[in-house]
Amino acid sequence: MRIAIVRLSALGDIINSALILQFIKQAHPDARIEWICEEAFAPIIQDHPALDAVHTVAIKRAKKTKSVSLLLHTTSMLRSLGTFDVIIDLQGLLKSAIVARFIGKNIYGFDKDSIRETLACKFYQSYAHIPYAENSIWRTVVLINAALDLDITKEMVNIKQPALFYKKEDNITHDLLRSGKMNIAFVIGASWPSKTYPKENFIQLAKKLDANIILIWGSPSEKADAEAIALESPNTTLAPKLSLSQLVALIDSIDLVIGNDTGPTHIAWAMNRPSITLFGPTPAHKMMWEDTKHIALESESKVDPLKLDRSDMSIKDISPQLICDKAKELLA
Repeated sequence: MRIAIVRLSALGDIINSALILQFIKQAHPDARIEWICEEAFAPIIQDHPALDAVHTVAIKRAKKTKSVSLLLHTTSMLRSLGTFDVIIDLQGLLKSAIVARFIGKNIYGFDKDSIRETLACKFYQSYAHIPYAENSIWRTVVLINAALDLDITKEMVNIKQPALFYKKEDNITHDLLRSGKMNIAFVIGASWPSKTYPKENFIQLAKKLDANIILIWGSPSEKADAEAIALESPNTTLAPKLSLSQLVALIDSIDLVIGNDTGPTHIAWAMNRPSITLFGPTPAHKMMWEDTKHIALESESKVDPLKLDRSDMSIKDISPQLICDKAKELLA
């Protein structure tokens, strides 16, 4: 059986979707599984042993540069992939549905009552139903169960194996970790300003924690914030610029991850490392899988999953003391 999984973006969604690979491989050990994603996110899953191939598209780059030739190259590549027995569009957007249709016809997706861009359903042959407001990880499982006739349960998700992999040479943690101390990572960036816990609050939190704190950053602005936190907090260490594989390796060695609703924090869940995720304008019940090792702390905003308010800055109201208390509970 040859299976294509279409999940183009974003980083956190690809991370959360990777758990399905272990269950597919258990049920179909001889299946050939291939993943289609945006080129920037391929490194997060390219080392997964259950994947036979990762194919990349350049839709975002073509859109940004307005390059017709790049878009034509992408469509030509998709058409050249050959025949798949099953194609599963995990994303449920019009662009992902079109990508799925370029590689074949036997496409599974969400029905029109389960996605925002209902036009995507026109490209599917088979459907799964689950409300859009439901937990995104469970939505993925429901679709995979329907497409491949599996019976992945919530209990199985709770005891999953680590969902991401990295090469030995990507593990550069020896210079960042401290023996005799708990090692905590702060993930200080996010895709929106309103999803970002203020650096002043992170400084307060760092001063409350008796631990070696590693500051993870991605963009230049995040690095500037990390440097400001490090300047005020002697127990913090600024991480170097990390590749996605190096990031997975680092988080796999960390005692606790604290951060915003963003990719690196979701890696902690994927790798079964304890985490505290901070939510302001996004809904925790939809974006993460909570259990005894993975805690969501939310602001008091009423969040509508169908209409997110990017101007909602309420994440700043989450108390550093509350985060500290939860961190001590997890570390105990």
